[in-house]
Amino acid sequence: MDQWLPIGYLLPDGHVAKKVLQSGPLWQIISSSEAGKSLIIKASLYEKLLNCKLIDKDIFSKFSFTEEDYFCLYSPKKYYLTQIENSQSPKSKKEALVFAHSLDVSREKNTEVFFNDSLYVEYISRLLPTYSISSPVPDDVVLGYWLTGGIPISVNKTRKLNTILSWLPPKDIQDVINVAGIVKISEPDDEVKRVQDGSADNQKIPISKKKKNEVAINVNKNIFILPGREELTQFFNEHIIDIVNDEERYKRLGINFPGAIILHGPPGTGKTYAVEKLTDYLGWPMFAVDATSIGSSYIHETSKKIAEIFKKAIENSPSLLVIDEMDAFLSDRESGPSGQHRVEEIAEFLRQIPEAAKNKVLIVGMTNRIDMIDAAILRRGRFDHIIGVDYASKEEVLNMIKTSLEKIPKEKDLDLDGAAINLEGRPLSDAAFVLREAARLSASRGKDFIDQESLSDALSSTSDRNKKTNNSRPIGFL
Repeated sequence: MDQWLPIGYLLPDGHVAKKVLQSGPLWQIISSSEAGKSLIIKASLYEKLLNCKLIDKDIFSKFSFTEEDYFCLYSPKKYYLTQIENSQSPKSKKEALVFAHSLDVSREKNTEVFFNDSLYVEYISRLLPTYSISSPVPDDVVLGYWLTGGIPISVNKTRKLNTILSWLPPKDIQDVINVAGIVKISEPDDEVKRVQDGSADNQKIPISKKKKNEVAINVNKNIFILPGREELTQFFNEHIIDIVNDEERYKRLGINFPGAIILHGPPGTGKTYAVEKLTDYLGWPMFAVDATSIGSSYIHETSKKIAEIFKKAIENSPSLLVIDEMDAFLSDRESGPSGQHRVEEIAEFLRQIPEAAKNKVLIVGMTNRIDMIDAAILRRGRFDHIIGVDYASKEEVLNMIKTSLEKIPKEKDLDLDGAAINLEGRPLSDAAFVLREAARLSASRGKDFIDQESLSDALSSTSDRNKKTNNSRPIGFL
């Protein structure tokens, strides 16, 4: 990551800048003298935080470097200063209560912003949004994400949260929720019942406790949608959501739980996004198996790690277990000498997959090379469905752009149709990058909104690295 300030630079509060620890387009957290940390933000982010009343003018110190204005805030060593996305589960009830208090104070300051992309600055008891282009997340999920150290789960899902936070007694968890000011809503099973019997219609789930001018999100708990991807939406609803929501009816006919699936297609087609949206909807803890999490140079160690991840998913069921880039460690055992080293690992997967399904673990595999996967893994009974996910159409790109820009200040007459035509048939990561680049260009030109000029410049500077190589009809998501 680029370092804005040279190591040894003297900050206006008298501390010395050291290396970058975390960073984003408009902010950096750096280590500084006296073993503390400093938050450095650009002027555009400072103005936004000031305008939304999350900070006061005297909180940050202003300085200039290479003709650009910055603002800094020092945080002593004993206080948290971190991006929420990089958080770890708190070590004590006290730490959990302090975060909950910061969330409550921040919500009192502003009832409209979302905090899922925020920086947690414990020293000033504040969550500071960074205004990245990301989907909004309500406070109950933000608090759950912090408490569990990275699992996107609502604190209103009491039974599941108590299972995950086994180190924290249920009464203490409720104390934390109360301090954060989170409104209690129905448990998932109760909510599904209310929707089915007609007693709930577009149930409103509040961001936080009832306050003046509070903003609420309308959520229909009985509908799962991937915008613009009708066929994949239909598949998820028929083969996963409906089975989960009407468990007893399916169980009477011998269907106990959704079968494992594989999403396959070129890089950048949105396989990961589709799984993330499914996880958000279900509200289940998610566990990941990838080359990083199970790779080892020691004999038998990889198989042991595979078994441990499956065991953890089963203990926290119902849950999702995602096998990312599965071709990296589940490729054909007959494909050359290296295949001999995979026999034990594949055998472990063959043992674990049926057992996980019996214990309400939904397994979703993802790969760019379905042709490389071992035949024993692909047979029905292990993975029941293999879904092709291709590049997006113009309509799908347009839908993605509109959704991403919903909470971002922008000109009213942006040519989104032209942008969608330009990005059609390309990885949706290109579309996401174009929006980030347009936002960066707008900010660098001193504007508080994305304008057409910046969007056009971002489009012209973003080349198509991946050409579409087939004409199959896309059904996957962005």
